[in-house]
Amino acid sequence: MSDTYTPPKVWTWEQGSGGRFANINRPIAGATSEKDLEVGKHPLQLYSLATPNGVKVTVMLEELLALGHEGAEYDAWLINIGEGDQFTSGFVSANPNSKIPALMDHSTTPPTRVFESGSILLYLAEKFGEFLPTDHVARTECMNWLFWQMGSAPYLGGGFGHFYAYAPEKWEYPINRFAMETKRQLDVLDRHLAENKMMAGDEYSIADMAIWAWYGQLVLGRLYDAAEFLDVTSYENVMRWAKEIDARPAVSRGRMVNRAFGELHTQLRERHDASDFETKTQDKLEAEEG
Repeated sequence: MSDTYTPPKVWTWEQGSGGRFANINRPIAGATSEKDLEVGKHPLQLYSLATPNGVKVTVMLEELLALGHEGAEYDAWLINIGEGDQFTSGFVSANPNSKIPALMDHSTTPPTRVFESGSILLYLAEKFGEFLPTDHVARTECMNWLFWQMGSAPYLGGGFGHFYAYAPEKWEYPINRFAMETKRQLDVLDRHLAENKMMAGDEYSIADMAIWAWYGQLVLGRLYDAAEFLDVTSYENVMRWAKEIDARPAVSRGRMVNRAFGELHTQLRERHDASDFETKTQDKLEAEEG
């Protein structure tokens, strides 16, 4: 880098700085507008966007429905973070941290709010008794990897993804720093998956859903256009695992929910019924309007 930044004695916020997401980033919390959350017909109400963190939860819900859990039926409402939907009063009441996803469970009185994607996965796993091992050792291993993902993803998304894909300028130091850490994390996964079918052993669990949404999609070429840059094909065990999970029908459906980007037939911006996958994708809606 040619220029050296000298931090001021006291940092001050300069609006408009920070690249692609500068218009929504700010150093304070709380709502910026008044708007209630919409509520549909099902007890479970999800407010989200199909980023990796959002995909974790929609995959979980679709997997539960595939097992026949009727109580896992849900309404999924699109939260457009680029337009600041996460700062409405309704969303802030569901998640004071203003990050997607947020879940409201109206089967309880009062309704239970659940935020942070890992917390939502654990809540649903315990509520329905699925995708969470009952054996003490296996459950602990599942929790190990779930929390590993929650702690590691900021390096991948907020670190590597930001500086490689979204920052207003390309800086060598942060790209190298976070590329190195991302590859180290992929190596952690690859070594583990060399000896395990899934993250917590042989059984598919919420740990797999959480990690696949980030690292699985990364090696499959769906995040940051960075697969070649990171030489992801060298992680053969991660690739095997990622493809196996990707082939699950519930995962394919989960990836579509609250998706507002990509090919139109992959976008189900809102989901209120299983039939919506056949009739409400964005290509069909636009064809009807046309």
